[in-house]
Amino acid sequence: MITSVFFDVGETIVDESREYGTWADWLGVPRHTFSAVFGATIARGLDYRETFQVFRPGFDLTEERERRTAAGQPESFTEEDLYPDARPCLAALRESGLQVGLAGNQTARAETILRALDLPVDVIGTSDGWGVEKPSTAFFDRVITEAGCPADQVLYVGDRLDNDIRPAQEAGIATALVRRGPWGYILGDKTVSDQCMFQLDSLAELPDLVRKHNQSAR
Repeated sequence: MITSVFFDVGETIVDESREYGTWADWLGVPRHTFSAVFGATIARGLDYRETFQVFRPGFDLTEERERRTAAGQPESFTEEDLYPDARPCLAALRESGLQVGLAGNQTARAETILRALDLPVDVIGTSDGWGVEKPSTAFFDRVITEAGCPADQVLYVGDRLDNDIRPAQEAGIATALVRRGPWGYILGDKTVSDQCMFQLDSLAELPDLVRKHNQSAR
């Protein structure tokens, strides 16, 4: 049975369209151009941060985040940036008696914002806060520790086959792939996706799928 469900953050519960748009503005690049290069970078199997190097060689993301903050334009997201199905899904799972958590590669600032949103979750973990980041095994070991149950009772929900699904599966965690965001549409690996417990077009589907799975597992 699934007793704990953890979610990735970016492009799983948070729509990052607006935030990447502000990065294009910061670089002085048309948003459409930035998005096209971003997608091409992902399709080539490169780290998304290589996108910035195309427009500004030597770009240091950490330094630029600090400059944006100093200029009064920090990275940010609000309730309006949550996917519409995110909060209802989290609430439904929690109301059904499951532990619900967030665990993603996010900054300390993003963690502060997530906590301020008062989401219906029991655990919020970020790479900055935990000192480990996906796709490392240590990150998913921490998820299991926070879940407080065997790995096969944990479900990890994410949009990325490379950073979310594959490493979670390697850690013995059940997985659910939600198809949205750049990675959700560009990446493909049937050997990984076919091992998912669920493949979703919307998080709205998840509570009922988990309920049915747990009923059949009794």
